[in-house]
Amino acid sequence: MRTDGLFISFEGIDGSGKSTQARLLAEHLRAQGRDVVLTREPGGSPGAEEIRALVLQGDPDRWSARTEILLFTAARRDHLERTIQPALDAGKVVICDRFADSTRMYQGLSRGNLRGLVDELHRLMIGIEPDMTILIDMDPAKGLSRALSRQGVEERFEDFGEELQQAMRDGFLALAGEFPERFVTIDGGRPIEDVAEDVQRTVAKRLNA
Repeated sequence: MRTDGLFISFEGIDGSGKSTQARLLAEHLRAQGRDVVLTREPGGSPGAEEIRALVLQGDPDRWSARTEILLFTAARRDHLERTIQPALDAGKVVICDRFADSTRMYQGLSRGNLRGLVDELHRLMIGIEPDMTILIDMDPAKGLSRALSRQGVEERFEDFGEELQQAMRDGFLALAGEFPERFVTIDGGRPIEDVAEDVQRTVAKRLNA
């Protein structure tokens, strides 16, 4: 696959502020005259949004971990075909709120040792990684409190509790160590404006490299 554009993903535990930072980065780059596609996972295309409703709503034990992996991979494939790859081929900046690293964590590690299955399906069906992954790091208790305060309908993973949040934070930090060439870790426990400035500086270095 050609990737003439730049593919940036945001990762972090629930309530870390990554969605806000993804939006602020998109607004910042657009103000500079760049062509930006802001998208999310699961979702980002009509078919993937339908799958999003299946996996983010309902009881915590609604799906097995293996079923979730298949659902997320199907959603990601549709998202890739219909949104991400066409934008990259057109030379655009794609900013995605979550990508495969979230599946590596939430389904690959937290609900059984299934990381190998996640990576194999990713290799077979997706075959692309972000050029840059920005990890917004956050204290698990604070992140969970933020996430639950939203009182939305997509709370299935928040309902697993703080233990999952801690495991996910540890896992994301481990991923950042595993893929240092594309991960940048930013402290999300500060004012939104300070975090945004760090994100913008980090991306500017990549764009100007």
